[in-house]
Order: sequence, then C-alpha cells, then structure tokens
Amino acid sequence: MATNDLPRAFSGIQPSGEVHLGNYLGALRNWVSTQETADSIYCIVDLHALSVPREPGEIGRNTLSLAADLLAIGIDPEKSTLFVQSNVREHTELAWHLQCVAAFGELRRMTQFKDKSEDQSFISTALFTYPALQAADIVLYDSDIVPVGDDQRQHIEFTRDIVERFNKRFGDTLVVPQHRIPTAGARIRDLQNPEKKMSKSAESPQGVIFLSDTPAQIEKKMKRAVTDNDGEVRFDPENKPGVSNLLTILATCTDADPAVLAEQYTQYGPLKTDTAAALIAVLEPIWERRAQLDDQTTAEILRVGADKARAVAEPVMERVRDAVQLHR
Repeated sequence: MATNDLPRAFSGIQPSGEVHLGNYLGALRNWVSTQETADSIYCIVDLHALSVPREPGEIGRNTLSLAADLLAIGIDPEKSTLFVQSNVREHTELAWHLQCVAAFGELRRMTQFKDKSEDQSFISTALFTYPALQAADIVLYDSDIVPVGDDQRQHIEFTRDIVERFNKRFGDTLVVPQHRIPTAGARIRDLQNPEKKMSKSAESPQGVIFLSDTPAQIEKKMKRAVTDNDGEVRFDPENKPGVSNLLTILATCTDADPAVLAEQYTQYGPLKTDTAAALIAVLEPIWERRAQLDDQTTAEILRVGADKARAVAEPVMERVRDAVQLHR
C-alpha cells in the first residue's frame, strides 16, 4: 500500500552464502525489473539465517558481501529500499504477534520446514516458527505484491491466512499481500544433476555457477554440464532436463524462447559454448560494478536503507499495537 501511485513490492534474501545463477536468473533479475514498476523494498533477512547454526561473524560478513552483489546486479538505492532485517526491530515484534495467531498444525505442515529439518541432529524452534517471521517481513511494509519463486507459494498462502485471522480478531489492521511468481527463468537446474534445482548446498560445486566465478570457470562448468545420450537438442524439461536447462539459461540471457532456440542446434557442444558466452556477456557488467564497491560505501547504503524502512515499518507497527491494546 505505497503512498505514491505504484504498488509496493517486498522481497527478502538470506545471507547464507554466495549468490549463484539460480538466485540471479530465478529471482534477483526480476527484483531489478520490479523496481521500475513498483515501490520496491528489498531486505537481507539475516535473522532468518540464524535459524540454523552459524559461526559468529559469518552472517555479518555474508550480509555485506550479499548487499554488494545486489547493488552490482542492479538494485538501485535511489529507486528501491535495500536494508538489513535485524536493523529494523519491528520485524521481531510483529513476528511475535503473528505467532500468537498462527496454529501449531499450520507450521508443522510447512514443506520447507520438513525439508530443512530432515536428517538434522539439531532443529531450532526458530526454524519451526520461521514462517511467522517471514510473514511479518512482508506485512510490516503494507506490501501489495511479493515476487517469489513457486517454492515459496505455501509461505505466501500461510501469510495471507494468518493476516486475515489477525484482522478478524483485532480489526482491519494489516494489508493482505498477493504473490507474484515469475514466468521465466524461475527454475534453473543443477548442471551436474538437472533433476534438482541449482543450490549452493549441491553435492558438487561443478553443478553450480556462482556470480563470483570467472569466465574460464563458467566455460568449464558449462562444458561439463550433464545432458543425455540421444544427441537431440529439444526443449523438453520432463524428458530432457539437462538440455532443457541449458536452453532455459540461454533463453533467459538472450530474452528468447527456449523452444525456438533449440531449433538452431543439432549438437550439444555448440549449445554449451553459446550458453556460456551469453551468460558471461550478461555477467560482465555485474562484475565491473561489483569491483567498484567497497565495504564502507555498501554499509552506508544499508544504513540509509534501514532509515527508509523504519519510516514505513513504524506506523504499521503502531497500528498493530493500537489494535491489540496492550498496556502502554
């Protein structure tokens, strides 16, 4: 519910490691375009990263590095608000209020909790209540739209459910958000295991392209990308996931249709070469901008962003306090 004529969009990302191609083509590239059509608020959700064990200082270092990556990708602090979650205390206060209207059964059914807690010797309560903090992140800014991947659909539906429950109990207080799921580039697969999406936790680093990779490393990983044995270049994600993944990357980098691109190739080698070249061409200006950013400049942008975020969050939190009517 932005104050200007644009809708307000909110997205967050954890500082849990290096940004990879799946992050960029699947979500972050859409963040850059969204800031042209929406009042965009982008949050580095460092408190979420605490839900699994981390070494002291690890999250802080990752946060600064991630912020620089986001700026290099094209997040413009003149057009968007970029800040760190823990620098706006209203996130945790609103999260508690939303936990109080969330049901245990709802949280237990969240598929991401099941996935992240599987085979773990230690499972924090924060990992279990994570969706309530994520909901608070979104509604704290009167967000109209939430650009997310399809794997986050359940979290947005959970957010809508508990916000509607809060409003029913305490009066019309919080904006019920809508999710916006990108239609292109949303599912980049692992180069070595194309049955799985690209992830920094992949078994083999050869299957993941990081934004910090050099051109030579990208060419090497693309050359070794898994395809299949039939030798036919065809866009068929179900039956030819490896080849289709290469076509998806090439299409996303060149704003083309993957099925149409497939008709231009009869062999896998040229497809891999062209995909690497197109990706390097897209990443080169990002590498150049990243090299120009220093920690002091990045930290100052985050400080200003936190001030802008608080200016939006404080009135929303004040509405919540008035609605709940605790002693003040």
